[in-house]
Amino acid sequence: MTTVVLSSSFGSAAAAYARHRPDYAQAAARWAVEVAPGSRVLDLGAGTGKLAATLVALGVDVVAVEPDPAMLAQLRRELPTVRALSGSAEAIPLPDASVDAVLAGNALHWFDMAVAGPEIARVLTPGGILAGLWNVMDDRVDWVAALEGVSGSAAIGPRDTWSSWRAATAGLLRPGNGTAERFGTPEQAEFLHGQRRSADSLVATLATRAGLLVMPEPERTATLDRIREFLATRAETAEGDFTLPMLTGVLRARRL
Repeated sequence: MTTVVLSSSFGSAAAAYARHRPDYAQAAARWAVEVAPGSRVLDLGAGTGKLAATLVALGVDVVAVEPDPAMLAQLRRELPTVRALSGSAEAIPLPDASVDAVLAGNALHWFDMAVAGPEIARVLTPGGILAGLWNVMDDRVDWVAALEGVSGSAAIGPRDTWSSWRAATAGLLRPGNGTAERFGTPEQAEFLHGQRRSADSLVATLATRAGLLVMPEPERTATLDRIREFLATRAETAEGDFTLPMLTGVLRARRL
């Protein structure tokens, strides 16, 4: 399955994405922008505005850019006061040196960094920050680790768990992919997070993952049924609401 096919799958589930995907730990977003030279922040690949909402709560000046028309329309419904533009990481509709930080929530891995790296550097002020944020499940918790095994990589992949997100994302700003000569050494950090879920709403959340959105319907149904059956067997998730143990991981680098 190509990256283009996977990355373009979300528009078909824009309303479900907005309803079920988690926000981002405010401490993570604060750490991402705290060393930026100013408060103008671009949420790039903004989706339905999950990260933009967290940034608005921090009091920074947010502009959002999203390529998918359905996701962009949902973002505008969710956050009508945020300036939201059609565009991509490879073609950002902003002037040179117009923002102090570029953040991407669960999106940096979709960018073609050979093109997007120079484009992001173009819109950043000198000393500006590029940061990717990922919400990851805390698989140090037994039932979460077991859920990962039951779900399969289409639902819970290497960027989706505490044990593997660092290794899975560290290379996104590696030398030779358009960023090395423009950004300094990347840093990574994690911040505690969580999301209130029921068994049904956790299944609905996992159903918005790209690997499941593009899966043939019989296989998708079987996967979601298998997850639902697992959750029904666990005391932690069988009845009522529970908190899904999570962290928000951040990868950040400074524009040279």
